[in-house]
Amino acid sequence: MRPSPTRRTVLTATAAGAAALTATGTAEAAPTSADRPPATAQRPTRELRALLREIDAVRIEATVRRLVSFGTRHTLSVQDDPDRGIGAARDWLLAELTSCAAASGGRMAVELQSYVQEPAPRIPTPTKITNVVATLRGSVTPERVYVVSGHYDSRVTDVMDATSDAPGADDDASGVAVVLELARVMAKRRPASTIVFAAVAGEEQGLFGSAYLAQQLKAAGTDVQGMFTNDIVGSATADDGTRDPYTIRLFTEGVPSSETPEQAALRRSVGGENDSATRQLARFVRDVADNDATGMRVRVIYRRDRYLRGGDHIPFLERGYPAARFTEPAEDFAHQHQNVRVDDTGKQYGDLPEFCDFLFTARVAKVNAAALWTLAQAPGTPKNPRVITSNLTNSTSLTWARGPEPDLAGYEVVWRETTSPEWTHVLPVGDATTHEVDLSKDNVFFGVRAVNRSGLRSPVAFPSPQS
Repeated sequence: MRPSPTRRTVLTATAAGAAALTATGTAEAAPTSADRPPATAQRPTRELRALLREIDAVRIEATVRRLVSFGTRHTLSVQDDPDRGIGAARDWLLAELTSCAAASGGRMAVELQSYVQEPAPRIPTPTKITNVVATLRGSVTPERVYVVSGHYDSRVTDVMDATSDAPGADDDASGVAVVLELARVMAKRRPASTIVFAAVAGEEQGLFGSAYLAQQLKAAGTDVQGMFTNDIVGSATADDGTRDPYTIRLFTEGVPSSETPEQAALRRSVGGENDSATRQLARFVRDVADNDATGMRVRVIYRRDRYLRGGDHIPFLERGYPAARFTEPAEDFAHQHQNVRVDDTGKQYGDLPEFCDFLFTARVAKVNAAALWTLAQAPGTPKNPRVITSNLTNSTSLTWARGPEPDLAGYEVVWRETTSPEWTHVLPVGDATTHEVDLSKDNVFFGVRAVNRSGLRSPVAFPSPQS
């Protein structure tokens, strides 16, 4: 193994806070604020910028208004009326995604994914729940999969009211509009890996549609390396009228929902509460989507979801998949989960499209697109990363498995202080599966990421100890 720069060099740079090793091995000013790009940041490629320019706020608005036009999309609403209810919305979404697929040259397949949900809390009688799913097959590594979703069901104040108008413009026609726009723009292109675009149902009644989708993928042994749900991404205006139109929140859990007792014991022994696969996915989103190409700041929240609430990423987390939730910067609760009405003071309630900001939602779509497209074009997250612990030494030996990508160029070792939220050092190590760093594993956190010949980097993999 070829050793990296000496421990003295590394510690001097870290203590001074003045230098970070970039992907080229040279030194530059280290980030001094959470708002500065991390050392692992990737500039948007020309291909990605062209893709982002095609995202259309007018189309997003049209999608939201069309979904609102079905009156209610409550999971328990009628399914056989051509104009009203969740069945009408389902059929329209199927037609829209099928239209997107027509431009894919046979690479995109669209399906209705249905099952009957037996009685459960918020499901009083057996109810058919249907996801509308479009799969754009990868051209190089199709076995590697990324998922993006929004939920097309809606609700009012009483979660069991299936007949009142429930427009659901922000919650969550906005998220579905993001998914449809991504499907339209990406269907014409050839991602290296597979992307799944899903409009799921049953979210308001208990995350039923996403749970079914996640379970189907798990049962098939699908290698889902990232999942994003877009839920309430339609407005940048808070309940007090303040606006933050250039920020999107990304909720990301630390301790994995799927963690076993053995994994918990290992995590406690080495740290890593802030280094789950989902946290690495969130760092990757900042790396590729917090820039001038999207016009957005990605505010990563170290929490699985909003306080004591949940969304469609959770069933994926429970099955061991990295998954995160995009949500607008501050919610206005008068315009979600409310009956449409005007109170005695003249205040309008209800989740209506006039309270949405479609330019903001288009920028959210760009953040999703930057993350998904880069994930699909870059190498996969390295498998089986390990820190060798068989010898007591102040150096650190790392190993990992070589990926299957035909354009794989090599790997980079990254590290940071244990108190730092972002990776601060990047060291190219070539096309190897082992490397020794002249720095103690007891003092910093290490990671490994892959690089392809186009210069695209994977998310970081956090290593486990190996004796």
